[in-house]
Amino acid sequence: MTGFPEGLQTFLADTEFADADCVPLPGDASFRRYFRLRRRCGESAMLMHAPPPHEDPRPFLAVARWLEDTGLRAPHILAENASAGWVLLEDFGDHRLREWVDAHSHDEGRLYKTAVDTLVRLHGVPPGPFAAYDLAEYQREAGLFTEWYCPRAGLTVDERGWRDAWDVVLAPVLSRQQPGVVVLKDYHAENIMLPPDGTQGLIDFQDAVVGHPAYDLVSLLQDARRDVSPALEQAMLARYIAATDSGQEFEADYACLGAQRNAKIVGIFTRLAQRDGKARYLELIPRVWGLLERDLTHPALRPVAAWFADNIPPNVRSAAKGQLG
Repeated sequence: MTGFPEGLQTFLADTEFADADCVPLPGDASFRRYFRLRRRCGESAMLMHAPPPHEDPRPFLAVARWLEDTGLRAPHILAENASAGWVLLEDFGDHRLREWVDAHSHDEGRLYKTAVDTLVRLHGVPPGPFAAYDLAEYQREAGLFTEWYCPRAGLTVDERGWRDAWDVVLAPVLSRQQPGVVVLKDYHAENIMLPPDGTQGLIDFQDAVVGHPAYDLVSLLQDARRDVSPALEQAMLARYIAATDSGQEFEADYACLGAQRNAKIVGIFTRLAQRDGKARYLELIPRVWGLLERDLTHPALRPVAAWFADNIPPNVRSAAKGQLG
């Protein structure tokens, strides 16, 4: 197949999709590539190529099997050659939650309720055998903001003060994180599929860790790629709290992890543009910045809010909303 990755036909040779039509799908922010395979009988499957050394499909495979064993809707693994980066998956179809609710606004509330209820189910089972989302990882991620965004914006900032502020903010969050739940880390509208069977399918969960239950909720409701109204966010937050009987501190932890995640995303989007030549991600920064500013108003984030006041000029924060030229 001209233009396709080397080894594709060899991998498919021992599967039912050896003679299937193969159509490349649009890429994402990683080195992974996806293809839709369709047999003459109409049966379809997804082919993921996660080539080493840039990618490793083994974490994806481990999480997918754990989710399926837990009764959650991850794509079934049809075949795999992890060392070569090939995975053949169940095809969830073309409908993502993001595009569906943008086109069918009357369905937004119902579908977000289902997405929240999926998290309630996920958080109701003992966590899987995944790495802990610890202070070092939270700090590494938050550090992407000062490592990538600040230099690109021409800002010289107090990096030690940034780390110190997050140490203070994250300490109570970590104390309430135990024993932890499985955190998918990219649980948002573009990673929730709507298969033909009426369920919601999960994808892009290979970075799963054991962490705080608020993280995936804030990932869903403070979405970097689509606007979720404050009213819907508050209604879904209340739904989760009621279903899990979470304590009063949950909303504080939600704001803290929202700020940490949004600061990380601003850094990642800057890196994608500067290092990887994906300038389109800069267009998403103002939305994420607005969410970050809203999180910073919570009293639990006073140390980080003070750092912003001392290090980020008002014109960057208000009018520009972090926009980079």
